Amino acid sequence: MTVPAAFYAPLKSPDHPSPSGDRTMARLLLAALGEAGFAPATASRLRTHEPTGDPARQEALRQAGVAEAARLVATFAATPEAARPRLWFTYHCYYKAPDWIGPAVSRALGIPYCVAEGSRAAKRAGGPWALGHAGAEAALDAADTLFAMTGHDREALARGLRAGQRLLDLPPFLDAAAWPEIPAPEPRSPGPVRLLAVAMMRPGDKLASFRILAEALSCLPAGTPAWTLDLVGDGPARPDVRQLFAPFAAAVTWHGLVPDRDRLAVLYATSDLLVWPAVNEAYGMALLEAQVMGCPVLAGRSGGVADAVRDGETGILVAPGDPSAFAEALGRCLRDPGELRRLGTRARSFVRRDRNLGGAATILREGARALAGQRLGA
Repeated sequence: MTVPAAFYAPLKSPDHPSPSGDRTMARLLLAALGEAGFAPATASRLRTHEPTGDPARQEALRQAGVAEAARLVATFAATPEAARPRLWFTYHCYYKAPDWIGPAVSRALGIPYCVAEGSRAAKRAGGPWALGHAGAEAALDAADTLFAMTGHDREALARGLRAGQRLLDLPPFLDAAAWPEIPAPEPRSPGPVRLLAVAMMRPGDKLASFRILAEALSCLPAGTPAWTLDLVGDGPARPDVRQLFAPFAAAVTWHGLVPDRDRLAVLYATSDLLVWPAVNEAYGMALLEAQVMGCPVLAGRSGGVADAVRDGETGILVAPGDPSAFAEALGRCLRDPGELRRLGTRARSFVRRDRNLGGAATILREGARALAGQRLGA
């Protein structure tokens, strides 16, 4: 018997029209909850994301959240008891996208409240995001169970853990079965090493990552083995990204958005190395996608990237935000294609074995069993 559950993603709803890693993970969590024995349904599509530090906008979103919570409580009160949610599950709650809804609805219905990928940021308590910070902290304090998706988040969550609150690890994952099994390519005759980058082209951290990548490529010394670069992605910063890579025009292929998974899988599987500086990256879904197709990763060690890539085993991690360090590591990779193949083999095994949907469902099933009041899947 499946258990009704309310799902909410304050940063970006799983059916938001704009693709991103956050939307992908929201969809994966819905799938994992389903496999764990729940019948999750998106309870609200109110987006509380306020990226600029505008207190008035944060207050307007708080008020919208209060109104939305009241609406949902009334709706659920009129719903037959068997169909009412027995669990509220929020994904990605932090100071720029607090959950103003879940705690209030959970209290009114008397149901457990869970948060996955919650982040605490004490330094935001007194700045322009003070209200958003307060909302996120209150939601995290109210949670019965917190699922930490990265070691970086876990440290802060553990420090703020209250009595009776559970903290469980839920590493970033994907649905490995949804990615085709493409045999690893045979070693090619000597030729350019195929590099790949997959990311939305947006101002801010994404553009900063592209800038570091371009600078690192320009720092490669003479005599470095030849390379080509496939760029997948699009967005408002595309003209800036094109300008950054204009000096390498002959070696760069632009693919734009690639929404077709099979086509993207082929790009991953036929590339030798995914390169991504990962400025302020939470963990990076593209890093997992590349590995599941046997493509190793060279990335900056920021945020939760180390939870998605095993340094020296499935890829190489370098100091974040350092073009010189990235260039040095890239040069070593270009000179050792045999090591790239070995990393790729281990990367495929790692994601398909340890970062898959079934493993996430097991964690959610175990973590929510007592909360939901029955043995799910028994």
